[in-house]
Amino acid sequence: MAKDFTTMEDNYSQWYNDLVIKADLAENSAVRGCMVIKPHGYAIWEMMQQALDKKFKQTGHVNAYFPLFIPKSFFSKEASHVDGFAKECAVVTHYRLKNSPDGKGIVVDEDAKLEEELIVRPTSETIIWHTYKGWIQSYRDLPLLINQWANVVRWEMRTRLFLRTAEFLWQEGHTAHATAEEAIEETEKMLDVYADFAENFMAMPVIRGKKTANERFAGALDTYCIEALMQDGKALQAGTSHFLGQNFAKAFDVKFTNKEGKLDYVWATSWGVSTRLMGALIMSHSDNQGLVLPPKLAPIQVVIVPIYKDDEQLQKINAFANQLKKELEDKDIRVKYDNRDNQRPGWKFADYEFKGVPLRIAIGGRDMENATVELARRDTKEKQTVPQAGLSLVISNLLTEIQDSLFQKALTFRDSMIHKVDHYEQFKDVLENKGGFISAHWDGTPETEELIKQETKATIRCIPLNNTLEEGICIYSGKPSTQRVLFAKAY
Repeated sequence: MAKDFTTMEDNYSQWYNDLVIKADLAENSAVRGCMVIKPHGYAIWEMMQQALDKKFKQTGHVNAYFPLFIPKSFFSKEASHVDGFAKECAVVTHYRLKNSPDGKGIVVDEDAKLEEELIVRPTSETIIWHTYKGWIQSYRDLPLLINQWANVVRWEMRTRLFLRTAEFLWQEGHTAHATAEEAIEETEKMLDVYADFAENFMAMPVIRGKKTANERFAGALDTYCIEALMQDGKALQAGTSHFLGQNFAKAFDVKFTNKEGKLDYVWATSWGVSTRLMGALIMSHSDNQGLVLPPKLAPIQVVIVPIYKDDEQLQKINAFANQLKKELEDKDIRVKYDNRDNQRPGWKFADYEFKGVPLRIAIGGRDMENATVELARRDTKEKQTVPQAGLSLVISNLLTEIQDSLFQKALTFRDSMIHKVDHYEQFKDVLENKGGFISAHWDGTPETEELIKQETKATIRCIPLNNTLEEGICIYSGKPSTQRVLFAKAY
């Protein structure tokens, strides 16, 4: 364990912050609420980007890029959208600075005031739909399936590295369709893409669901989501996909001629995930010894560390290790051979363990004599001595086993933390003393939802898509209910 590293049990919030910083993932910047993503953290984000981008392209989407700045007037065109983001917007009012009259600093040049103020994008629906007006005239132009990788700014007051920062990285898909049915199909398809990525790459089980009207994206008719559970029993929204109906098309007058020769407004979706997934990854698997990474997202999947007494031993180990490295790379396994002589093996072991490398291989002089190596798993801490013969296949299979094991461990934990309750006092007791998801009846009104949130800080995370209808009584109001929903405290 790294020195001065807080344990999960002592202070989960501090544990998380310590881990992000000490594992060289990110640090706070000179700009309040913003972060610097360090090379190790950015390498993990790149693995996420590559996997998601491949999935997007496999489903017919292409990448583009739209401006960082959005005219303020665009936001006034869709009323609920501006209401949802107004408090978080950063506004550009001037385009030039000058020396102050007293020569002691820099001031805004009042002669350089913009004719129309610009919003630093908190999301891109408005600028994109303004652009789409020039791209879409006929049903032959549809569907339009576009994604962009970008940064956005939302002026958060309370920030935490990766989980909530004033500026963050993300992707945002924006698609246009000829019918409502096609748009809804797209919305559901992209939710499935996110869920597949979360479970099969992040090894993080998620619940697919719909948001309540209170929790929908500003300007959406429906918001679909994937919800995950962190090890402290709090929920985390890991991705959203929105059915926007014709709201933005009407706001920006985006019409097309359909197959019947009639003009109609385009149907829209948007969907996105962000560097918030980094926080989800950290809190899903890591422990008091540091970061734990699923092999599919680990920038280094295998590290080889030599243990030697003299140059003669090192040369023999080098020859074997370099050959093993090539065999592993031929299997598309990301491997590092660390034969630096400025750090002892024990230091390297601790460093790679803390940074979450899934599998460590140690090779010493005796291993070379016995034709063996020592394998150490990061997830279980298990060590085993195995023959050098056929080692690349053993390692490949072990990485698959680690990936599956991390998912099963997280799934078992998640399922154990879904509590079915029928009374409000029981609800509050479970929320405070156990945490996790609470499956409970709700009367369907935003008023009840808001009162529960005010009294307990728990929100309805989603209405699960696989819900079964069940007659019951709302835990808060006592009114009739037709199904259970999932409540939780959340990040």
